[in-house]
Amino acid sequence: MERFLLGTNWKMHKTFPEAVAYTERLKILVQQYPQCQFFIIPPSLYLRELAERLKGGQILLGAQNMHWREEGDYTGEISPAWLEACGVAVAELGHSERRQAYNENDVDLNRKVHAAFRHNMIPLLCVGESAQDKEYGVTAEKLRMQLKIGLFGVNPEQSSRLWIAYEPVWAIGPSGIPAEAAYVQAVHQMIRSMLLEQFGESGRRIPILYGGSVNPENCVSLAVCSEVNGLFIGRSAWDLEKWMLILERLHMAGVLEG
Repeated sequence: MERFLLGTNWKMHKTFPEAVAYTERLKILVQQYPQCQFFIIPPSLYLRELAERLKGGQILLGAQNMHWREEGDYTGEISPAWLEACGVAVAELGHSERRQAYNENDVDLNRKVHAAFRHNMIPLLCVGESAQDKEYGVTAEKLRMQLKIGLFGVNPEQSSRLWIAYEPVWAIGPSGIPAEAAYVQAVHQMIRSMLLEQFGESGRRIPILYGGSVNPENCVSLAVCSEVNGLFIGRSAWDLEKWMLILERLHMAGVLEG
């Protein structure tokens, strides 16, 4: 693996002035941690402006979603060509909220993964099991299906430009239950085995991020887990004071030494 990945998806939060102020402060903050790769995923309306502000820096810009076609009669959708033109580097695909609320399925997500590759973006494919899946003991089956279908047709060379985020559905959001570090480690090791099965040795180089109620209290225990190559942080990273505290604790624990 290369640099530890640290990023956040803003979802439908922050006004434009708040977004600009946050981004300018973050640009200064991350200079203390050149050994990490940072990324932010703001609302699509802000992408062009924030891309200009982040140009040449160490923060990658991501989009929260996109269509798999470049153009067409798809009212309200966002073209991958538009995102590429805006300077977007990462396409977040398959977040559980989109899977649940907008009926996104693995076949369509596979199309989006390939569209991201065509337009020089890193596909950040989100996978995870529901509380019911976990209760029934089918976490492995659920993740295998999401990975096998979502990454169908991806070749080993392309896989070098792929990120995976494991986000258990039951751990996300204000009512999420933080996952125990031992559970996260076991699942990340499981995902690594699946990637090795699918891509051979190339699967060893695919970063696997953990996301799901990451906070200053549990960030170190999660980051040091085997096969956790980054943290995908939610509301704790929307508050820069909390994100600074997370970075300080990761740094003190030696996680960010690279």
